[in-house]
Amino acid sequence: MSKKLFVGSLSWGVNDDSLRDAFSVHGEINEAVVITDRDTGRSRGFGFVTFEGDDSADAAVAALNGTELDGRTIRVDVAQAKERSHGGDGGHRGASGW
Repeated sequence: MSKKLFVGSLSWGVNDDSLRDAFSVHGEINEAVVITDRDTGRSRGFGFVTFEGDDSADAAVAALNGTELDGRTIRVDVAQAKERSHGGDGGHRGASGW
């Protein structure tokens, strides 16, 4: 089973490939992505790494959380599922339908 990690406090110079390289020593990676701003294309300073196996992901958290990558101390945690928002009314339109 795969496990996704959140990687925060990334320097602006880190890209998908360098993120993958930094984490690949701990196991097989399915995906490594630095999140970018949709308007500017610039890094938002965080990313996600998905490992093939849970043990590899856990080893990466233990080994890399609080270490330096490209001049910045990074934060590495197991990613938490984001709850989707349905707008201000929670998707409920009330009795009138509006």
